[in-house]
Amino acid sequence: MRSLSRRGLSGLALSTLFLIAAGAGPRSASAQNRSKRAGGGARVADDQLYALRDDAMRFADDLAARRGLDPLWVRNAIGQAVFLRNVPRLMLPPARGGAKNWRVYRSRFIDPVRIRAGVDFWQRNQATLARAQSQFGVPPEIIVGIVGVETIYGRNVGNFRVIDALATLTFDFPPQHPRAQARQAFFQDELEQFLTLCQRTGMDPMSPLGSYAGAMGLPQFMPSSWVKYAIDFDGDGRIDLWNSEADVIGSVANYFRAFGWQPGMPTYYPVRLSPDAQMDTLLAPDILPSFSPESFIAKGAMPLNGGASHFGKLALVELQNGDPSVPGNEPQYIAGTDNFYVITRYNWSSYYAMSVIDLGDEVARALGK
Repeated sequence: MRSLSRRGLSGLALSTLFLIAAGAGPRSASAQNRSKRAGGGARVADDQLYALRDDAMRFADDLAARRGLDPLWVRNAIGQAVFLRNVPRLMLPPARGGAKNWRVYRSRFIDPVRIRAGVDFWQRNQATLARAQSQFGVPPEIIVGIVGVETIYGRNVGNFRVIDALATLTFDFPPQHPRAQARQAFFQDELEQFLTLCQRTGMDPMSPLGSYAGAMGLPQFMPSSWVKYAIDFDGDGRIDLWNSEADVIGSVANYFRAFGWQPGMPTYYPVRLSPDAQMDTLLAPDILPSFSPESFIAKGAMPLNGGASHFGKLALVELQNGDPSVPGNEPQYIAGTDNFYVITRYNWSSYYAMSVIDLGDEVARALGK
């Protein structure tokens, strides 16, 4: 991180630092204490506040001008953000360690703790889940699966201050990331969206806690998703994705509808592959549904359980199980539908989508549905 000396600060930045040192603003003592820690880790020195960064203050002025916000308020908000030392490292892609393993991935999310918590969540929100399905067409098990995979129904919503995470990824995104420029631009927009949301709703930008990437609440919405898709589903006049399970349910359902969820369509079909299946052709589009059922079958992939008469496109989805040369580690295959693809708009991973589906199904089974 590039730090600047106090002598290099503008007068406005100095006034921002004075406000911070004086403890100005509506923050509680506990919030002030959190701002001194990087992701719950070691204490952070004062010269790591973004008020000391010329680039951060220029960004604040530009944001305020473009969004019509009070420049002092924006400078104060960004100036109080703290560089989180570990966050840039967490954004780097993991080193390649061989084939993916669906069974291992699944075991992280399909466990007795999540299933029991999912049963409780479904039982206390049964009417709201039914209302969401009626209004948006998204079945309860998909919403339950999402909230369970994301945060274990609110048990793990993240302990990073959102303002710190977004500022770190805006001004100190790791340059060695293969898509550093595009990803940094993404987080710059998310920081803008977050501050605009706070200003519009009266939310204290110093208070929200979330993931190391700035995702918020039970459904882990990024600020842009909150702005576009979050809704007041409990009718109390405000949107609260931390404390209102009704708002969470309605917002997740609204998100899926916006991305093209089709009511009544399965998410996938089991598939049987012929020995001469055209695997390179079938796998080329990855998880994007690209083949009619007739074309799918002609290339050697037979969708089962009614998939041959499916009324949309299909994708052959491969789920690896480790080293395929080891007996028992052969990949699994499914025929993914457009609704399967919609789930991957929440997280661009077929393994994630299958975990959401399987967790929702396991919770439904535990409830006898």
